[in-house]
Amino acid sequence: MGCFFSRRRKPAQGGQPQLQQQAGAGQDAATGEQKAPQYSWDLRAKVDPKDYTFSGLKNETVGRLPGKVAGQQFVIQDCENCKIYIFDHSATITIDDCVNCQIFLGPIKGSVFFRDCKDCKCVVACQQFRTRDCRKLEVFLCCATQPIVESSTGMKFGCFQYYYPELALQFKDAGLSIFNNTWSNIHDFTPGENNWGLLPETAVVQDYVPLPSSEELKAVRVSTDATKSIIPITRGRRQKNSDESCLTVFFAGDYTTANARKLIDEMTSKGFQLVQTKEVLMKAEDAHRVFQQSALEFIPLLEKGPVVALEFNGDGAVEQCQSTINEVFSGTKVFVSESKTSASQDVDNFYNFADMQMGM
Repeated sequence: MGCFFSRRRKPAQGGQPQLQQQAGAGQDAATGEQKAPQYSWDLRAKVDPKDYTFSGLKNETVGRLPGKVAGQQFVIQDCENCKIYIFDHSATITIDDCVNCQIFLGPIKGSVFFRDCKDCKCVVACQQFRTRDCRKLEVFLCCATQPIVESSTGMKFGCFQYYYPELALQFKDAGLSIFNNTWSNIHDFTPGENNWGLLPETAVVQDYVPLPSSEELKAVRVSTDATKSIIPITRGRRQKNSDESCLTVFFAGDYTTANARKLIDEMTSKGFQLVQTKEVLMKAEDAHRVFQQSALEFIPLLEKGPVVALEFNGDGAVEQCQSTINEVFSGTKVFVSESKTSASQDVDNFYNFADMQMGM
């Protein structure tokens, strides 16, 4: 079970704790006796672990509305046949000994750890994802690092797809990028067996984790329409339909996210598939490695912040990407592969660099 911490205040100048100056502090007016000093942190509202725990529930629908978790740690344990919705960002979440539950977990700044769970269906966004001693979990996942399964069987994964109005800001509060999602790049610690696979491409989130039915939770305006998803839907490690891919890289600016989303909409509406996305900082030496002879043109843009890279796949992807960039983003400096021949090398160069940068 996780521990619960509130933010520690700095001591006053000189290294001594600052006393809360209140009427009556110091000496009792009636008795003249010296009262124990009160520190400022003694007067703050205490975090009650019960507010951040679902335990021992059966056949219930429960949840937390946006703003009710606000970055605290959360524990879910010993629940059966429950629908659980955490519509907020949190620090870490542990899920222990849950059976036949349907769970939505909003953005998690650190790790989510499933232990001894079985027959659960989940939608999860996190920095780190891990399971141990689990059976038959089906997870629509957004994970910034490589997901880990250990001593688990019957695991199935799909790409996170979800929307409600507060979700984008919650991703920022949790320090997660909507473009960093390695949902299908699973590391299986259990030797000798393939204990995981991918959900069908046609899988619909609502068939696995239905929209909340309670009046309180229905106030959260949820959509599971893939076209509205906060996270771009990627093919991940599924087999590509074509041997032609195209790399497009947007540089940091006020409209980087909006521009990347616009290009995704334009390309997917024409039948091209988004394979993977990444948001990462680049240095000059990285630009030389990735952009080759075009590097000098883009190096000055790297100081503004991280780049957003998109890989599209399909016959004619390079030509269509170039055409769309010229028509829709004519005033924006964007890297796009020059030819089908160079594009596959562009993709390999960028994502090899990005995986090294992110420690994968």
